[in-house]
Amino acid sequence: MIRVMLAEDQGMVRGALASLLGLEPDIEVVGEAADGEEALAVAAEVRPDIALLDIEMPGMDGLTACAEIIGRVPGCRVMILTTFGRPGYLRTAMEAGAVAFLVKDSPARELAAAIRRVQAGERVIDPGLAAAALSAGPNPLSPRERDVLEAAADGSTIGDIAGRLHLSEGTVRNYLSSAIQKTHARNRIEAVQRAKVQGWL
Repeated sequence: MIRVMLAEDQGMVRGALASLLGLEPDIEVVGEAADGEEALAVAAEVRPDIALLDIEMPGMDGLTACAEIIGRVPGCRVMILTTFGRPGYLRTAMEAGAVAFLVKDSPARELAAAIRRVQAGERVIDPGLAAAALSAGPNPLSPRERDVLEAAADGSTIGDIAGRLHLSEGTVRNYLSSAIQKTHARNRIEAVQRAKVQGWL
């Protein structure tokens, strides 16, 4: 049996995935979690063969949990299953050690097949997303530019961002200007949107 743990914050989706995988003769769902922290605890307890993680979860996201699980549960392979098929997310997931990246609109039978392939030692990546990631290239934003853009996402003023990140207003302006230029945006709102679409934030 392939022992699988599911981490998904939407209870109905998690239940549906567990039910679908439970129909497979060689797959057993041995644990479930609603967020990254819980996923880490459950994985350490049940030590699954495969951890199937969503990205967007409250608290610790799936990409952070991926690296943590791989560090704490040797031999556990991590698969990312997400609604957000963004090139930057794929790159980050692979850097964190994930061996599969699938989008949720794939047919259910493909998920079970992907789990078997991963258990056999293969990497499984959504082909359309892999092509998009290659054409998008690496994240052009520096860690500080990402911090400033994320802080700007809620419409905060330059002063608010500066106070929150312990930077001068001039430094915040410089980082925003650089981020706008790198994302080929007209303003910071568009820069935030473009960075999110690419999975750079």
